[in-house]
Amino acid sequence: MEMTKTEPARSSGDPLIVLSEVNKYFGSLHVLRDINLSIARGEVVVVIGPSGSGKSTLCRAINRLEPINTGAITFDGRLLPAEGKALAKLRSEVGMVFQSFNLFAHKTILENVMLGPVKVRKEKSSDVRNRANALLERVGIANQADKYPAQLSGGQQQRAAIARALAMQPKAMLFDEPTSALDPEMVGEVLDVMTSLASDGMTMVVVTHEMGFARHAANRVVFMADGQLVEEAEPAEFFARPRSDRAKDFLSKILTH
Repeated sequence: MEMTKTEPARSSGDPLIVLSEVNKYFGSLHVLRDINLSIARGEVVVVIGPSGSGKSTLCRAINRLEPINTGAITFDGRLLPAEGKALAKLRSEVGMVFQSFNLFAHKTILENVMLGPVKVRKEKSSDVRNRANALLERVGIANQADKYPAQLSGGQQQRAAIARALAMQPKAMLFDEPTSALDPEMVGEVLDVMTSLASDGMTMVVVTHEMGFARHAANRVVFMADGQLVEEAEPAEFFARPRSDRAKDFLSKILTH
């Protein structure tokens, strides 16, 4: 599906997410190695790299779904809390969209989108319902509000998952390979929603194999290999003139097919 070129919103330069000297081990496997990364408010950062390079772990560390071993992560000027109410509050400020849609099967799409604000934030159902309906309209599935997840296509379910994350009015959105479980014809409809979020100035960290999205919607591409942040650049620069041999090798393999 041909994506329309939209200029990514410019960030304000004020860092919202900062990773400093972050290390993460799974047993003896060193999956994140001395990661230093700063993401500005309103910036869209796309993380790419070969399988097993640590991309998803990096994404999941930002809201502490993966605890780190050493280093520090700050969000909106505050150190990531380890547990408890402070961590729950942080997680409510960081929307997360996974490869699998994780919708509640026994609740309608509208109920899925309303659940977080009502249960976690104790907001009034009537207020949340209006916002949820507006978000379903925004992601293009307002007509599916009363259906159950199993009645929707994969692309519609993923758009519902995006609406659900947005219902919490997060300061940032994390996307961990949001289109990799979808049939090819459904990928475009999800990327279109993400592109519109990017152009509206949402701070986004996106782990993806979709190079078209990286080219069109990112302010910056971060290339990872072997748990390290190998290079980062604006998309036009990265795709035209990768500096590292690892990035050149990666691009030659994916862009020639």
